[in-house]
Amino acid sequence: MELRHLQYFLMIAREGTISGAAQVLHLSQPSLSRQMQDLEQELGCKLFDRGRRHIELTEAGMRLRKRAEEIVDLVGRTEAEFHLSADTLAGEVRIGGGETPAMGMIADIVAELQATYPLMRFALYSGNAPDVSERLETGRIDFGVFIGNADLNRYESLQLPARDRWGAFMRVDDPLASQEVVRPRDLVDKPLVFSAQAGREMQTWLKRDLADLDVVATYNLLYNASLLARRGIGYVVSLEGIVDTSPESGLAFRPLQPEITADIHIAWKRYQTFSPAAEVFLQRIRELWG
Repeated sequence: MELRHLQYFLMIAREGTISGAAQVLHLSQPSLSRQMQDLEQELGCKLFDRGRRHIELTEAGMRLRKRAEEIVDLVGRTEAEFHLSADTLAGEVRIGGGETPAMGMIADIVAELQATYPLMRFALYSGNAPDVSERLETGRIDFGVFIGNADLNRYESLQLPARDRWGAFMRVDDPLASQEVVRPRDLVDKPLVFSAQAGREMQTWLKRDLADLDVVATYNLLYNASLLARRGIGYVVSLEGIVDTSPESGLAFRPLQPEITADIHIAWKRYQTFSPAAEVFLQRIRELWG
């Protein structure tokens, strides 16, 4: 399997037609079709369902697309790193993590390093713990920020000097907003909006299975969930300090009681060979939190 075949395959998946991909790649349509047939033969499976005007990826094609994106991305990053001169500190550091105010501490380091090394670049990816772990394992990010009780046994990690507090977002005119805290009896029969992590925490806190709760919506980005809270659709359970709760926002946050807090860790793969830029970032977080 050659790298160019994977690049061609990804272009077809993006364009949705052989002819469209051939035009972008400056190849003839018969040549591109033949190379994709060779790729299917090599892998021993069908990658495309070919329609009259559009092609769709098969299940095998969707699996290959994910792996091909990882491979092409890693090759591109490696080439970029080796094209840098030895006396130039540049390159991209990729960091993934859940939504947490503690990312402000990461942002402080980014600002500091960019002021010292203007050619350094940073890419941030937002996702839950399984998403971040998968990207860390496949090398698509260099560092992962994990909230709460994530399994970090297979990584090197540092705990950040921060702790997030769980609570509920609601309309500012909601009756529960008049309270200082929210207790289990306040939410057990109310419409709730959860992320996957919030659901796990709330099962323990409420002492109820999720199936017994009125979960009206789920989310993976809190800003989108906050729109539901503003419209009174449900009480959004999340961490404090991520969305605006100023008087003008129309939202209120009330912490859970008994209190639930979450530690924050930054992790990376053991025995990882880092780019010079990522190595400088790692050195700085060790100086601060090691």
